[in-house]
Amino acid sequence: MSKIRVVVVDDSALVRSLLTEIINRQPDMVCVGVANDPLIAREMIRELNPDVITLDVEMPRMDGIDFLGRLMRLRPMPVVMISTLTDKGAEVTLRALELGAVDFVAKPRIGLASGLNDLATQIVEKIRVASVAKFKRAPAPAPGAAPPAAARPAALLGRVSTEKMICIGASTGGTEAVKEVLLKMPADAPAIVITQHMPPGFTTSFAARLNGLCQITVKEAVHGERILPGHAYIAPGGRQFSVSRSGANYVAVVEDTEPVNRHKPSVEVLFLSAAAVVGRNAYGIMLTGMGNDGAKAMREMRDKGSYNFVQDEASCVVFGMPREAIAHGAADEVLPLDKIAPALLAKIGASGDRLHNRI
Repeated sequence: MSKIRVVVVDDSALVRSLLTEIINRQPDMVCVGVANDPLIAREMIRELNPDVITLDVEMPRMDGIDFLGRLMRLRPMPVVMISTLTDKGAEVTLRALELGAVDFVAKPRIGLASGLNDLATQIVEKIRVASVAKFKRAPAPAPGAAPPAAARPAALLGRVSTEKMICIGASTGGTEAVKEVLLKMPADAPAIVITQHMPPGFTTSFAARLNGLCQITVKEAVHGERILPGHAYIAPGGRQFSVSRSGANYVAVVEDTEPVNRHKPSVEVLFLSAAAVVGRNAYGIMLTGMGNDGAKAMREMRDKGSYNFVQDEASCVVFGMPREAIAHGAADEVLPLDKIAPALLAKIGASGDRLHNRI
């Protein structure tokens, strides 16, 4: 089997050397070139035709985001961003994912050599996923185009039971998939809880970015807070997120406990709690992602009466978690990403469990 051919683009000689060594240690991949800025990288990509590139954000002559935008319009290919773990780094990384980067690795700010070596397993796994992932061609911006506008107001659902809850799990490719679903949620949507695999420091920016675009309120989950309709709560990176009950209210549980399925946050943790606490009032959604996190728990949700939607293969960046959910018999409907929110809203609207019917 041919090896995955990787080009490393980073202005740090140390990072280029470390990444080259990490990549070349793998039996299934080889670093075929390194570049210290995007202009050199552009020629190298033409010449070497790599399978994947790793791309730094802050570089001389042209920053990584400008380069990524041009690359995805002119020669789309799998890209893994190597981003510094800062607030600004998180913002830029989310922009990179919008432009079509498959995934990212959070580069440590201190102890770079030891830090990158500690991340070696994660780096090479993400390169492997990127090599087989679907990626999108970035749209060419119109001259003088404005930044993305907030979503158009979706039609209100009416007084839906406050017992209802929407539970979403996602991983690779999920930031854009989650956004696609949330943008279509009306202001009076049932409470939404989300586990998206992300490291600490990135979920705060992710939530803030979505909050500025959506009709609902989107925030990072806080331990002990009430989970309310019209709100979406995102699992904080590096913490486990689940739901509990306090009297008539749903409550967020955010804990620094062990990884589950190697993930923290883990979809399994959230979905198991939904099965136990929300039961037949839950709607499950499994979006794009690598691996099997949450598949068994989603089946548990269905066994307890939830209605579950799973993203189809054609619209996934990586058809791992959805495939596993289907294999476990967890799916009621398998749909393209753009059909999930409308189908969900139609199901909620037709549920016959509206508040006025229960008074």
